[in-house]
Amino acid sequence: MSAVFWALVVLGVLIFVHELGHFLAARLFGVRVLVFSLGFGPRLGSWRLFGGDTEYQLSAIPFGGYVKMLGEGEGEGGEEVPITEADRPFSFAAKGVGPRLAIVAAGPIFNFVFAAVALVLAHLIGYWVQVPEIGSVSPGTPAEASGLRPGDRVLEIDGRAIDSWELLKETVMESDGSSMSFVIEREGKQIQVAITPRFEESKNIFGESIRSAQVGILPVGRAEAIKYGLVESLHRGIGVTGKMIALTGKSVWMLVTGGVSADQIAGPLMIADQAGQHAQEGASRLLVFMAFISVNLGLLNLLPIPVLDGGHLLFFTIEAVKGSPLSDRAQGVANRIGLVFLLALMLLALKNDIVRMVPWEKVLTLRDHILQVISWE
Repeated sequence: MSAVFWALVVLGVLIFVHELGHFLAARLFGVRVLVFSLGFGPRLGSWRLFGGDTEYQLSAIPFGGYVKMLGEGEGEGGEEVPITEADRPFSFAAKGVGPRLAIVAAGPIFNFVFAAVALVLAHLIGYWVQVPEIGSVSPGTPAEASGLRPGDRVLEIDGRAIDSWELLKETVMESDGSSMSFVIEREGKQIQVAITPRFEESKNIFGESIRSAQVGILPVGRAEAIKYGLVESLHRGIGVTGKMIALTGKSVWMLVTGGVSADQIAGPLMIADQAGQHAQEGASRLLVFMAFISVNLGLLNLLPIPVLDGGHLLFFTIEAVKGSPLSDRAQGVANRIGLVFLLALMLLALKNDIVRMVPWEKVLTLRDHILQVISWE
């Protein structure tokens, strides 16, 4: 139940942020918002604030949400909603291509902004990093030749303060192969050591072969939380957001091109499981997890697939280039194809979740036991 609760919290917050982007952009450009819904499907409850035009509602299916604007889509019965001449200036369809592009793009942009805010808060609270402490030294490497030992903690490299294993690794990999000055802490004392990295072939997280500078050390594997000041938290939070967007974008591209297996796609069950685990580990880890999911949600919505924000952006871009919108028939066919693709993607993600989470060895053992009992009888 804890995992389900935290999954609903995470998805609810991120969906709210996404739709809030559309809502605020629509209001900024003078578009009347008819419905702001968290969730899809049957309406559980609704209300209006201060007698405004917008109906805020909570719907039964929590994996999504929507903002319905005047002049966008059909009524509840599938009929076209008539717009009076007095209301036409407030409709989405009456706005130029530029405002419509901005309104649609605001949802994913708000997801990226939320990720940055969450990561800044995580750094203020205490950002968990892998400590820059050496767990092992590989034989015959520059590290062994320089006298580095397991238990040494790297404090500086060429005058750059090192507070995490990630920063240590990044600093070494950026080397041009010249000698580097390491300041390490050993048994309470600081020692300065000169190490000349050597270039080696290795695999990155995508399985690609890369050639980079290495010194031949592995981490001890221990993590600690570091609190940063406001300015440093802003700098680091925005920096990590940029890296997260770039890494996730490359992952999506490699999925599309076949560089990464589709088995890596995760769905709602995995999100629920991870949300529960990160919530138990503390607010900082939960914020980082939410930032990661928010970035994924923003990039997913930017894919040029009809029914997603990226599909609408594609339609509006085509309209801007050709000077007129695509026909309703063309948009309808594209949206149906996009919907089928999206449903297939959701089913694939759900299948992957089940394969990862179900203990298949136990299931197969139970099956074999049942077959033995049936055979014996």
